[in-house]
Amino acid sequence: MLTKRIIPCLDIKDGRTVKGINFVDLRDAGDPVELAALYAEKGADELVFLDISATEEKRKTLADLVYRIGERINIPFTVGGGISSVEDVDILLKNGADKVSINSSAVKNPQLINDLVAKFGSQCIVVAIDAKEIEGEWKVHLVGGKVPTDVELFEWAKEVEERGAGEILFTSMDHDGTKNGFANKALRRLSQEVNIPVIASGGAGNMKHFLDTFVDGQADAALAASVFHFKEIEIKDLKEYLEHEDIPMRL
Repeated sequence: MLTKRIIPCLDIKDGRTVKGINFVDLRDAGDPVELAALYAEKGADELVFLDISATEEKRKTLADLVYRIGERINIPFTVGGGISSVEDVDILLKNGADKVSINSSAVKNPQLINDLVAKFGSQCIVVAIDAKEIEGEWKVHLVGGKVPTDVELFEWAKEVEERGAGEILFTSMDHDGTKNGFANKALRRLSQEVNIPVIASGGAGNMKHFLDTFVDGQADAALAASVFHFKEIEIKDLKEYLEHEDIPMRL
């Protein structure tokens, strides 16, 4: 069985790491370069860096910050925020990113997924999907969760796979920052309907939540922010706990 991955997420705004609840009420969580180096040292499997206001502010991801983080870590590193062209991705990969995450731009222009896959390969392209359950249906939201759409989560996920994306990063906006656990019912369906890895995001509050998302949600990886940033869970302890519960881990 493939090992499951633990992925700290650095949400960046104004050059600092921030964390909110349900995508709002952001608070400072530290220097992203120092945090990235610490997570790499502590045993994180990968890192995700999301420039959360880049799309809203209509600017490009902070390539210089990506470069400084890339210099300090030796684990795979995914970067997202404000990416809308082949040129954007080229710059980020040259500055140290291993993968890129696209979200709003992919929904607005699905052909972008095909173009990026053709140029850089599936393994480089992660499609992030932020969704909220509305009257029993999961609807995709754009621009850091601020713009609702009529796009349905599971149909979009299947299209993303068909267009060649290598992974899906699914964030439940209803669970984000609540620390009440991941959206495992939706994650399980997602994992069953697509054949590419699904990263669970939104809701981690304790170690059992990670276990539940790997078992009940059938997620391939679990992403979290505040529980790591504020030292509520140590990555080494988490991985040892999961290994003890028969979840395959890279220790």
